[in-house]
Amino acid sequence: MSTANSKPAAADPSKKDAVLLVDDEKPLLEVFSAALSPMFEITTATTAREADFLLQKKTFKVVVADHLMPGGNGMNFLVRAREEFPYMQRVLVTGYMKPEMLLRSVNEAALFRYLLKPVAIAELIKVVQDAAKAHDASAVTK
Repeated sequence: MSTANSKPAAADPSKKDAVLLVDDEKPLLEVFSAALSPMFEITTATTAREADFLLQKKTFKVVVADHLMPGGNGMNFLVRAREEFPYMQRVLVTGYMKPEMLLRSVNEAALFRYLLKPVAIAELIKVVQDAAKAHDASAVTK
């Protein structure tokens, strides 16, 4: 794609797609952020409340949220985000969900995808890239 002598097209931060990562585990946020930051402009939040605030300040193509967090769960956050920002793609990360709860969650928040912990970094990158493309496709057809 790019050679050592040329700069990749995504090198300009203003041209990167914005992604919001929400998780109460700061080390996990740091790992996810490091993995995604070469391709995306990453913003992080450690609570659903902080994420709600950030959604009012900036436009994101994709939000990746943990399910269980103190002070509010990621699923409820994603349902609210769907109502206010329908084209933003939503990805839920969970390690604790029964299949029937997962199905309900997918439907209520209109999830793009869900990822089960532990999340493989390659899978995270692929899902976020696909979600950003889906955002572009849905926003164009509005």
